Amino acid sequence: MAQVSGAKVPTAVDEVPPGTVCSGCGQEGKIECPICAKLKAPKIYYCSQECFKQNFNNHASVHQLYMKVSKFVPPPFNYTGTLRPHYVSPRRKVPDHIPKPDYAEHGDPISERISSRGYTTPIYTQQEIEGIRLACQKSREVLDMAANMIKPGVLPEDIDAAVHNMCIEMGAYPSPLNYKGFPKSCCISVNEVICHGIPDFRPLQNGDIVNIDISVHYKGYHGDVNETFVVGEVDEVGKQLIKTTYFALEEAIKIVRPGTLFRDFGEVISSYCQRNGKFSVVRSYCGHGIGELFHCAPNIPHYAKNKAVGACRPGMIFTIEPMVNEGTYQDVTWPDDWTAATADGKRSAQFEHTILVTKDGCEVLTARTSKSKKQWWEEEAETAAGATTEATEAKE
Repeated sequence: MAQVSGAKVPTAVDEVPPGTVCSGCGQEGKIECPICAKLKAPKIYYCSQECFKQNFNNHASVHQLYMKVSKFVPPPFNYTGTLRPHYVSPRRKVPDHIPKPDYAEHGDPISERISSRGYTTPIYTQQEIEGIRLACQKSREVLDMAANMIKPGVLPEDIDAAVHNMCIEMGAYPSPLNYKGFPKSCCISVNEVICHGIPDFRPLQNGDIVNIDISVHYKGYHGDVNETFVVGEVDEVGKQLIKTTYFALEEAIKIVRPGTLFRDFGEVISSYCQRNGKFSVVRSYCGHGIGELFHCAPNIPHYAKNKAVGACRPGMIFTIEPMVNEGTYQDVTWPDDWTAATADGKRSAQFEHTILVTKDGCEVLTARTSKSKKQWWEEEAETAAGATTEATEAKE
């Protein structure tokens, strides 16, 4: 079905929504590509048949891509839920002028193996802290942009492209890209996927919950942050799962101070999740040290009765990122060797911050800002406050 240079160009169809823009020249779009419609590709419009013909050779690459999407078949596997992998596009390129971590080309984070910081928790200097703080701020900016793209019909592939492009524009490298071979610039995990979801061509659907995990390498340092959001209208259990996970992380952050044992965070998180929905906490994945290295000491388990060794000291920087499941804490890994899903197919939510231990407490380096996408309970509270104000004004 895909056309090549010199082939006959099909006639574009009429009746397109008003206000559309021509992909060829930027004028008002009046006709739609019929092949895109058949392939269920994004709607692309042109102002005239002539403009359509002039741009068709370049436009045909879209057809080639969506031919691959339409032919993709998920690998055989005992999938635990309703979600299935979809087509994943090739790894995006990073310009030569962008400073890169050591694994960018070959996928092997050699520095994590040979550096003492890989197994001994580093105490960062003030200069290093400033560098990590800046990387964390960049990570937050990228997450806020990506989160505001979330709505039914949006492709994780398109969110990943936007994340990649924003990183490049700010002079940063998207940390996940080619880390141990990971093919994309961020992780997007939907419904029963716990973490490490690979952005693909499955559109987000009304009723989904979705986590976006952003890590940015900027001027020699990494930052790491993630959040889970509702897509459209989500049932009450799904909403409660997200809210419980959010506040479980908040409770853990409250005890970050010098002397707190690394294993204590799991006690706080598990206890909160049990009291607020009897949700379970994932055990296979944990928080981690971060800075010059993407992952280093210490490990921060999120479940109760863990055996983590060590305690917080000023100058340490690590993530706390609980993954909380609607059902069992157990997980399975898909054939891509990355996607972790719940063993019973029920949903999972996650939130993450990068945290600096200070002399009298902590600083959340990836803290939310006024530009951060509101969570569902914040939106509901805002709506309720607006309704109360309108009612009061109506009485006066």
